[in-house]
Amino acid sequence: MRTFSATSEVVEADLVLTDALLVDGTGAPPVRGNLAIKDGRIAALGDFPIAPGTPVRQAAGRVVTPGFIDSHTHDDGYLLVHPEMKPRVSQGVTTVVTGNCGISLAPLVSPAIPQPLDLLGSNMLFRFTSFTAWLQALRDAPAAVNVVPLVGHTTLRVAAMTDTGRAATDSERDRMRAMVGEAMDAGAFGLSTGTFYPPAAAAPTDEIIGVGQPLLGRRAIYATHLRDEADQIVPAMHEALAIGRALDARVVFSHHKVAGERNHGRTRETLALIDQAAAMQPVCLDCHPYPATSTMLRLDRVRLASRTLVTWSEGYPDATGRDFADVMAELGLDDDATVARLSPAGAIYFLMDEGDIRRIYTHPLAMVGSDGLPFDRHPHPRQWGTFPRVLRALVREQKLLTLPAAIHKMTGLPARQYGLRERGLLREGFHADLVMFDPETITDLATFSHPVQASCGIEGVWVNGEQVWDGTQTGKARPGRVLAPAREQ
Repeated sequence: MRTFSATSEVVEADLVLTDALLVDGTGAPPVRGNLAIKDGRIAALGDFPIAPGTPVRQAAGRVVTPGFIDSHTHDDGYLLVHPEMKPRVSQGVTTVVTGNCGISLAPLVSPAIPQPLDLLGSNMLFRFTSFTAWLQALRDAPAAVNVVPLVGHTTLRVAAMTDTGRAATDSERDRMRAMVGEAMDAGAFGLSTGTFYPPAAAAPTDEIIGVGQPLLGRRAIYATHLRDEADQIVPAMHEALAIGRALDARVVFSHHKVAGERNHGRTRETLALIDQAAAMQPVCLDCHPYPATSTMLRLDRVRLASRTLVTWSEGYPDATGRDFADVMAELGLDDDATVARLSPAGAIYFLMDEGDIRRIYTHPLAMVGSDGLPFDRHPHPRQWGTFPRVLRALVREQKLLTLPAAIHKMTGLPARQYGLRERGLLREGFHADLVMFDPETITDLATFSHPVQASCGIEGVWVNGEQVWDGTQTGKARPGRVLAPAREQ
């Protein structure tokens, strides 16, 4: 095992983690050594004398890595309501990417919030007339984690249009374009779309390109929940790549999957397309390590899935946490009528293949993203267990990934793809977003039947040098920041 060169220079620090197995986020092999934190940054790495009186925590061979970056969340409102962010920090996450799938909390003020915007929380949270106002609220009342914000195209449509079941008019596009410009000026990293969902399904490609014009020249992100992740996934991917080229933006294929049994194995085709595209334009993808996905209750998903689990229901609350098939039998209705009876509702759909998931995770451009829905009453276990599940199942048990490779997908890779300044790597002078864990015991405890359970094995999490998780509970510190896009660096 490699070691750092020794130095005789005494290090002044706020905290030193000693005798740690340092995994730096690049994919390089681990290095045994110490890590010093001073004024929220990494002050030193290696073998160095420690100034008398410096607080020391013995890592005893535990792994210390950069803080995990959750490249796909819907935490826009959760950050304000639950700033301790226990579902994230308990699994080592120190930075969240928000505003995915076309749905962002801002800019929208409306007493009636249609699905899927309600995945972000109650309509009371939709109170920000501008993206600037939402970001200011996060700065005024920081959370425990850093935020990488995206602005959502579906949110813009709901704000600008009286009828989202058609293409936007020229004046509506102008209004949405102005809102994108305001969001980008305020600090949005880019635009997300979710043309899979009803409020955006009628938006043609040229509408998205027109509305997204403020992304040009900004090294922006274009993250997309594709129009179709099943039979028509390849045409949907081609559309996304064309939009990325037109906006000169990095395309992020959100929660990449191929849905439905008849499409199992098609990641060979979709990943080959991503490889081909990556030679010509910036592109990457994120994925969670579960064979089921979660979103609003939809008849097409029910019919595609091998099993559907209801996560919440306004129409029939007793359905929460139960199999859709059992509820349907109880009500004596067919699937169409059962969906109507339960709606609005959310569900978990078992429609992915484990082989496809493994294939995605071995792709060099694949990042880890939880896609958790934090306000679901019976959430998908990915909300609490995504990152430890990767480290348990894909690294320790299946040996599909090495530990350094998995950490790279959680840290250095998303930091590079999103252009995060001085984060994602263990480097002197970088911000001290850190995770310490035991690679032999780290385990996700959240299950489909009992999803609200913190993982074990994460023994410490620091954000900007302040501890936010001690292995059993969150701290009082709220050191999270709204991060700045690369164009502002």
